[in-house]
Amino acid sequence: MTEINSQDRILAVRHYVLGVLVVVYTFNFIDRQILSILLDPIKNDLGLSDTAMGMLTGFAFAAFYATLGIPIARIADRSNRRNLVALSLGLWSLMTAVSGLAQNFWHLLLARIGVGIGEAGCSPPAHSMISDYYPADQRATALGIYSLGIPFGIMFGLFAGGWINEFFGWRAAFFVVGLPGILLAFIVRFSVTEPTRGLAEGRSADKSQPTIRETVNYLWNKKSFRHFSFAAALTAFTGYGIITWTPSFLIRSFDMGTGDIGTWFGLILGIPGGIGIALGGFLADRFGSKDPKWYLWTTAIALLLCVPLNIIAYLMTNSIGALFAMIIPTMFGNFYQATSFSQTQGISELRMRAVAAGILLFIINIIGLGLGPQAVGIISDLLNPSFGKESLRYALVFCSLFHAWAAWHFFLGGKYLKDDLVIND
Repeated sequence: MTEINSQDRILAVRHYVLGVLVVVYTFNFIDRQILSILLDPIKNDLGLSDTAMGMLTGFAFAAFYATLGIPIARIADRSNRRNLVALSLGLWSLMTAVSGLAQNFWHLLLARIGVGIGEAGCSPPAHSMISDYYPADQRATALGIYSLGIPFGIMFGLFAGGWINEFFGWRAAFFVVGLPGILLAFIVRFSVTEPTRGLAEGRSADKSQPTIRETVNYLWNKKSFRHFSFAAALTAFTGYGIITWTPSFLIRSFDMGTGDIGTWFGLILGIPGGIGIALGGFLADRFGSKDPKWYLWTTAIALLLCVPLNIIAYLMTNSIGALFAMIIPTMFGNFYQATSFSQTQGISELRMRAVAAGILLFIINIIGLGLGPQAVGIISDLLNPSFGKESLRYALVFCSLFHAWAAWHFFLGGKYLKDDLVIND
């Protein structure tokens, strides 16, 4: 009876921790992506170009978020991960609120850098904690549930940002979404339990910790990682480009208001997007448990289907048709989330898991978040003399093609995955 009670307690604790981390990750993406619904209002108010706005949403954030993620992850691999998540949450929430005080490009740039620095301390320690709570055959599903914070956060960020902007202006939107995160940081610090490393597998972590260089070399020697990390980055390139610039596309091409865009585009990213993340993790565990290559091949198939569907969506001549056409590719485009992070944990040793997650996030965010929105903004400006306000439409069509390249690398990664997984992990 005591053993049963103990098992029930472990189950309850791990489910609670996962639930809280989903909420934290939701706040992460609310604060990260709210800028996308506010791009045109801020651009018009501060007199900026699409290239400048692409810098704010892309490289300015990603350079600090991705680069600092690795050293912060190393700290997480040898210290209390819960405390690190709480501290990071408090910092990025404060800097989101400060964004509402910006008077020019440089003020907003510094605030977004602050958000990036704070958010760098979220996912690597969270991935490591989840991997210690959930065994390998449940890990993609668990990390898929954690990744639901992405569509939920984007959905709430677009909804709140869109309607608050219409009634109170873009500055108020930053205040409203930023300040509650500070309270959540205290909840994380005083209610979440830090797991023992190796708990789910019944293993003990070695006291020695690999250096960042050793971890990079370890992962680079895994052929599967080379391919699926680059594939995930290419997928994020398209995903962040679409998420960041679709609201502006809907404003310019169809004269939609930010409130309506926040509602409808937010629902598409939140519901089909969330289904895609959860379904991608479920199918990866379902088929991958029988043959490991299918952990990645399920995503390859989904991304191939995205290419023509996205092109159709951005060539639509009315807003209703465009929004409906976005539903399926939004779902398929999120298949990569759970399995990419899960397999990174699966090929890593215990004391390098947070750093391994940080390295994957670095690759994804430098290429995806850093270059995706920036590339779309640059292409839109280049096409503007020929296409005017419709230049953004064709920039998004070009961005959509990168899903096919990503699918090829997920396929190649799947061929090598079985040999790269850590034995008994």
